[in-house]
Amino acid sequence: MNKITITFLIIPVVFLFIYIGLRQFTLKSQVVSLTSNPEMTDNQEINEGDLEVDDNPLSIELLRHNFALWKNGSLITIEQTLPPGNNYDRFITSYLSEGLKIYALLTVPKGVKPAGGWPVIVFNHGYIPPLQYRTSERYVAYIDGFARSGYIVFKPDYRGHGNSEGDASGAYGSNAYTIDVLNAVSSVKKYKDADPNNIGMWGHSLGGFISLRNMVIRQDIKAGVIWAGVVASYPDLLTRWRVGSSSPSPRAGGPTGTRRWRQLMTEKYGTPEQNPDFWNSISANYYLSDISGPLQLHHGTGDNSVPLEFSEKLTLQLKNAGKEVELFTYPGDDHNLSNYFNTAMQRSVTFFNKYLKGLS
Repeated sequence: MNKITITFLIIPVVFLFIYIGLRQFTLKSQVVSLTSNPEMTDNQEINEGDLEVDDNPLSIELLRHNFALWKNGSLITIEQTLPPGNNYDRFITSYLSEGLKIYALLTVPKGVKPAGGWPVIVFNHGYIPPLQYRTSERYVAYIDGFARSGYIVFKPDYRGHGNSEGDASGAYGSNAYTIDVLNAVSSVKKYKDADPNNIGMWGHSLGGFISLRNMVIRQDIKAGVIWAGVVASYPDLLTRWRVGSSSPSPRAGGPTGTRRWRQLMTEKYGTPEQNPDFWNSISANYYLSDISGPLQLHHGTGDNSVPLEFSEKLTLQLKNAGKEVELFTYPGDDHNLSNYFNTAMQRSVTFFNKYLKGLS
């Protein structure tokens, strides 16, 4: 065999090895690109462009279907004992949510425990920049109001907040925080001093959004109170919620990166006019016939972070669904109900007393 023949035999083999090498490099590059993009979830990576409505991780039906994954919760671990309140003890604790260690503030009343245990309020805080968040800071007066009234208060931090593990992915384009609270409820029901049959839920702003979702997913939350809540349907969140007068500031809605959910979801699923079934399937407002208990809403008329109309519309929707609801508005008050705080707190405690303690 001469040199020319050998050369012609070698050249195709060389090109074959070059092609294989380039193909492997391309595939590796694609994997790196997908896994390094913080805006993408696992489902988005796999189903980009063809994710079906029924498989969408934000759908209420899918959360219900997967309820077995978090209905048992985990044991609550005491991480640190804090200085006590007036008539209650305070702890930094942790529990598990999807394998992540989530920190939470826990208060436990002193005194003689009721036969069934202390009633519980799961406390869902509003938006605080995750890197600035600290378990025992903010909402101090709010928690004290419930704790000294004879309630266990359990305030989950959400993943990515403070020392909690995981990524702070936001509440509106991800169900991560909703799942953290689903696990929080199941975990606190197992706590030795808690009454598992008398669980209430309180939420502020973003925490109101999470509270409403939890109350249409599970049936063991006996009553809910929401202050200045983001309680609108997704179509209204898209079209009725803008920065400016009577609409949210970036602080209320979340960090800039997580506010891209509007763009990402409309690009994938179309607008509410184009794809109403999808947007309804992820909105708690379309499942109010299944809400687990009565709801009390509070909203200031001067709130420049979350529109009053969100609470007003939810009130009408609940009444139309034959559900028990009451709405209190506070003239000229802000997002935190600063001017009427004591009045709103007393009304909230009285509401929980009625449904969790059986007091008239």
